[in-house]
Amino acid sequence: MQIGTRKLGSQGLEVSALGLGCMGMSEFYGGRDEAEAVATIHRALELGVTLLDTADMYGPFTNEVLVGKAIAGRRDEVVLATKFGNVRGENGEYLGIRGDAAYVRQACDASLKRLGVDHIDLYYQHRVDPNTPIEETVGAMAELVKAGKVRYLGLSEAAPDTIRRAHAVHPISALQTEYSLWSREPEEAILPTVRELGIGYVAYSPLGRGFLTGQIRRIEDLAEDDYRRAAPRFQGENFQKNLDLVAEIETMAREKGCTPAQLALAWLLAQGEDIVPIPGTKKRSRLEENVGAVEVRITPEDLARIDRILPPGAAAGTRYAAPQMQALNR
Repeated sequence: MQIGTRKLGSQGLEVSALGLGCMGMSEFYGGRDEAEAVATIHRALELGVTLLDTADMYGPFTNEVLVGKAIAGRRDEVVLATKFGNVRGENGEYLGIRGDAAYVRQACDASLKRLGVDHIDLYYQHRVDPNTPIEETVGAMAELVKAGKVRYLGLSEAAPDTIRRAHAVHPISALQTEYSLWSREPEEAILPTVRELGIGYVAYSPLGRGFLTGQIRRIEDLAEDDYRRAAPRFQGENFQKNLDLVAEIETMAREKGCTPAQLALAWLLAQGEDIVPIPGTKKRSRLEENVGAVEVRITPEDLARIDRILPPGAAAGTRYAAPQMQALNR
């Protein structure tokens, strides 16, 4: 099986068509198994997955250490992406969003140290700081490129105007936002903007935080400390409505001889050669299932059927709780 590669932006960044989101290995989704997490990263590299996605806030701070440990001695096999901007304290408390130049430099140096590397391949601003002009933030990020600490720049959850202003300061190679069968908001304005500017698109939560896998039937299927228990799409009536939508995707997947997760990822891959999904997992078995999506062929008829089942806005509930929603599309 050949995963293949895709270009992100026009500055020379090339990555595997599917990446690996590492966040859940350290936080948010309940259950920790560092040995299995490291084995999953190693298996990803064996399968041809080159793009590994982490962030300083995951853990907090521990996910970068984990990824760094897993890629020790294999740095040249990896396109390493991490992020800054969501500030957390040592005890995990959230301290706001920062994008000021001094913080950008400080955050980068801290990430390099935790990862145990001398450069970051793709460095994202995780959330846009409303109190700092994007020109200042990207200007500081551009200095990191000149210093050789960073190779390519990215933004996450930025609005079209912010993307344009950032790209005018220094070329942005990738925009990362949520995109999946149940989060199709980017199709309206974000995707047209990045395509106009020649920026690649990295889709996080491409499996709807696991909902689109068909493996979550009841809220009790989630660990007690799983943050999804408080997520709007997993609450009350929303849960059942979304379960009904997934049931139709499951039926379609059975007909195509693949899993619901593979169908959801194949649909995303079919949205354009500039889109790279980064499904997160902490288990080798799920990783192998996800990678199998590259062999699922999506026909125009399939696309039309999926549009009928899950048109934009079909999912019940917002992507995040109200406070987190305010930090999106800025």
